[in-house]
Amino acid sequence: MTIICKLSRHKRLACPLKQTPTVMSMNHFQPPRIIIHPVLVLAVASLVCSFTPASAYSSAPFNCSDTTSVCESLIAYKLQSTDTLSKVQSLFDVTLAELTFDQSSAVKAQYAFVNKSCGCFQTKKQYLTTTTYTVTNNDGYLAPMVESAYEGLAQLPNASRIAHMGAVVTVYLLCGCSSDASNYLMSYVLQDMDTLSSIASRFGVSMQDIETVNNITDPNVLSTGKVYYIPLNSVPGVPYHKEEEISPTPSPVAAPLKEFSKNTKSRLFWGCLLGLIGIALVLILTASLVYALRHKFVCFQQEKNSTSNSAGHDVEKAHFLCTIKSQLFMGSCFCCHGVKNGPTDLNDEEPTVTKDLMTRNFNADKPIMFTYKEVLAVTNNFKDSELLGKGGFASVYYGILRDQEVAIKRMKATKTKEFQVEMKVLCKVHHTNLVELIGFAASDDELFLVYEYAHNSSVCTRLHDPLSKGYAPLSWNTRVQIALDAAKGLEYLHEHTNPHYVHRDIKTSNILLDNNFRAKISDFGLAKLVGKTGEGEPSVTKVVGTFGYLAPEYLRDGQATSKSDVYAFGVVLFELISGKEPIAKNKGLLPTAPERRSLISIMLSALRSSPNSTQMNSLKECIDCNLMDLYPYDCVYKMAILAKQCVEEDPILRPDMKQVVVTLSQILLSSMEWESSLAGNSQVFSGLKHGR
Repeated sequence: MTIICKLSRHKRLACPLKQTPTVMSMNHFQPPRIIIHPVLVLAVASLVCSFTPASAYSSAPFNCSDTTSVCESLIAYKLQSTDTLSKVQSLFDVTLAELTFDQSSAVKAQYAFVNKSCGCFQTKKQYLTTTTYTVTNNDGYLAPMVESAYEGLAQLPNASRIAHMGAVVTVYLLCGCSSDASNYLMSYVLQDMDTLSSIASRFGVSMQDIETVNNITDPNVLSTGKVYYIPLNSVPGVPYHKEEEISPTPSPVAAPLKEFSKNTKSRLFWGCLLGLIGIALVLILTASLVYALRHKFVCFQQEKNSTSNSAGHDVEKAHFLCTIKSQLFMGSCFCCHGVKNGPTDLNDEEPTVTKDLMTRNFNADKPIMFTYKEVLAVTNNFKDSELLGKGGFASVYYGILRDQEVAIKRMKATKTKEFQVEMKVLCKVHHTNLVELIGFAASDDELFLVYEYAHNSSVCTRLHDPLSKGYAPLSWNTRVQIALDAAKGLEYLHEHTNPHYVHRDIKTSNILLDNNFRAKISDFGLAKLVGKTGEGEPSVTKVVGTFGYLAPEYLRDGQATSKSDVYAFGVVLFELISGKEPIAKNKGLLPTAPERRSLISIMLSALRSSPNSTQMNSLKECIDCNLMDLYPYDCVYKMAILAKQCVEEDPILRPDMKQVVVTLSQILLSSMEWESSLAGNSQVFSGLKHGR
């Protein structure tokens, strides 16, 4: 016996009186002939629907066993008449780019297809993804609201939770991962008129595939309102775009002879004018090309003359400065379009660029050229008190340049290759998690790059032995956020730039922290062009980078790929967990001679003795003691597993940075839930306040 309870004007919830779920044959359905007193029906219905959480009737999630697996999944959401685009985005915590519709307009669409990252939850052994729901009223239990809002696609972690208006709660969404990595699984709620054949026809899949995935034995007996998983090879629907109003084309009308003559003369006039302009442009471009070729010839002669009188690095410097001059003339100094004042002699202390022009372009998108005198003045003649750090071939100084705090990298003129690489990369790539280049300068003997200033130094400075430097330790959530920020910056370099780059020197000292402890990747002097993926077109070159972060295939064959960066990022994750340096010092037999051991070997050994987050005593011994046991065990374990995957010996087994971003996003969300569950713990929130 089934009683239908009205939850809203759009959704009805079947409230069974027995434990067995209602199963309806879609071809032969006969309503039960049961006579019950109306008052008794209403009383029982009210009692059951008020005190039984709606999640009790939602579908069973897709079971899983590999808790480290993550994939992209799809969710089919049936749009209601009151739904708006912003409401759908809010319900599922997605951007517009992660939504497609079964119509070109979201207003006319019946379904929205939501792209969400799906993972196997450790405690539940089920495929789920998460979103947040804002409670709209105080009407009893929260579960019926969630059931109604998500059309049976969602579950609550706590089904008996009472609704409090304005509260933001975490909701589990039913999703699935396919055994075939090239496919998607789409969560679909079966509707009244659906059949297995209609679903297969609608989404272009075979009935047998749907039956296999969902373990369906009788295709004629399906449960309305239950979630079924549809295997797909591509994302269904079309992206949303705002429809443009198209005015009807006016019918042609024959023009009088006089008007035709007038129009002909007008067209001839404008045709002649455009022809003259075209000829003028061709002449200007020809003159520019002749000048550039002549200037290049002069540069060649200067290099040839200097060969017999100068050392090799002086020849390289002369060629570089000459190249800068010609590019300034063409208005394209490594994409620096702000400087357009004609040829500039970089050998002079004051280039012929007006101060007003440079001030106007200081906040431009492209870097500009500063004078050597300016760089010298803002660093107090490069005093040691202004020194921020020192590397293998450059030093970085602090300065205030035109009322803005900056970091100035100082390098010898012999390092023209690194200078040029960093200029070219940072002129082409712009991302919130990559450090921004402001400008550059040059003198006779030195080259300078001017960057935005990172107020909280580097991750290395803040992570390793912070108390001795006067810093508060980084909290767990801050560490996860730093890892996610850096991963997004790397993903942008690997996937979204054209051409694609590998960094080749990912390490904690090259990850900077701004005012809000958000991470930015820096130091692109060793960046190199590669193919789109780790499997394509590796770049064979001499090995560069930092010991402890170098991938084994890079050390062995000199092949720089995106998977080399993934390996180095795995080391960074181990550092964030342990607080140790990549080459850790352990106490040996002699106190005066500590043993040096790879951090990777330490962490992998601990993981081998830690099968899960509830049995991770060996891993706990490796976790940074500065965290004072204030961290969620399951999140730490997941990050350690992710780091382990990143440092696999075989680069093919390593995830790409897109997968890393997905996993870290889930870890951050779980960590935030853990943090909110400890509201009132002064130690946790004190650490959050002072640690970032």
